[in-house]
Amino acid sequence: MSVHRLDRTEARRIAVRAQLLDTPRPADLMTVVRHLTLLQIDPTAAVAPNADLVAWSRLRSSYEPAHLQQALERDRTLFEHQAMVRPMDDLRLYLAVMATLPAGERQREWLRRNDRFRRDVLDLLGAAGPLLSRDIPDTSVVAWPSTGWTNNRNVTQMLEFLVMRGEVAIAGRRGRQRLWDLAERVYPAGTPVVPLDEARRIRDERLLRSLGIVRATALSGGDASGVGEPATVEGLPGTWRVDPAAVGRPFTGRTALLSPFDRLVHDRVRLAELFDFEYVLEMYKPKARRRWGYFALPILHDDRLVGKVDATADRRSGTFLVHAVHRDAPFTGAMTEAVRAEVRDLASWLRLTATMAAGADRTG
Repeated sequence: MSVHRLDRTEARRIAVRAQLLDTPRPADLMTVVRHLTLLQIDPTAAVAPNADLVAWSRLRSSYEPAHLQQALERDRTLFEHQAMVRPMDDLRLYLAVMATLPAGERQREWLRRNDRFRRDVLDLLGAAGPLLSRDIPDTSVVAWPSTGWTNNRNVTQMLEFLVMRGEVAIAGRRGRQRLWDLAERVYPAGTPVVPLDEARRIRDERLLRSLGIVRATALSGGDASGVGEPATVEGLPGTWRVDPAAVGRPFTGRTALLSPFDRLVHDRVRLAELFDFEYVLEMYKPKARRRWGYFALPILHDDRLVGKVDATADRRSGTFLVHAVHRDAPFTGAMTEAVRAEVRDLASWLRLTATMAAGADRTG
């Protein structure tokens, strides 16, 4: 098999186009999720929850959070599993691995010793589901041991394991709280089970298509055989795997504000290699140690990441307050206006008024 030899510009454009961040924009939410394969769930709402922000960055104001809720709870075209929203069509690719979970012996032993508790939960959901976790009694024999926040949170831990195993599913949400039900009432009846190795290969192929170009270690177990084709990127060591259908295609870029959890920036090593872009999500840092802000939004312009927007959605005052625009590269007048247009559209989508803090425009 021949090796694709790419310069860094082409590699970046493959990555941007694969994430549906070029033009024209995709048509609707299902097109986005089917191509990206997932929307990561994170409740941080300094601007908007990640799943909504990722959808907005592809669809702009044609997307509403109600679309995601409808797809999950009414249409059942999407499902939530292990903090990811995925197309229901892809459930078949996860059923085989669900049957092997949990993988750890400690977790398996806890489930064995609490089998009566497990059956109690399933019986209650069967009779009265969907339910919030607080509506499910704790009948565990052995408490869940942990040095973290899950210690003795036996109902939540049991539900997490049962979802992991495909016995229970998330039927919807009440606010931010999950509603739990029997999987057979949420997942389509008769969904075929794709064998484990074949499912892993298909998931890797779809992952590569959604990212365009990756190191082999980004694929299942780091096994690149049969997935994509090998490539080198000028100026970077080692080989990559590239989606051959993405090589040599025309590219028309645009400007976009990205979630800190966006898959274009999620792999920080790839981000540094292909885009020469430094980024750290600083919400976990003390305020005095932040360079770019609590929830700074990376700025994509064409095939480059050129800065970050530090902003907060202040719903009490009705403002989308831009604390700073950090420029990592010189902005032309057209770039400045394009970024401002994205800020205005994001504020409008949030039903807030965009406001720039004094001295918000910064370099570095």
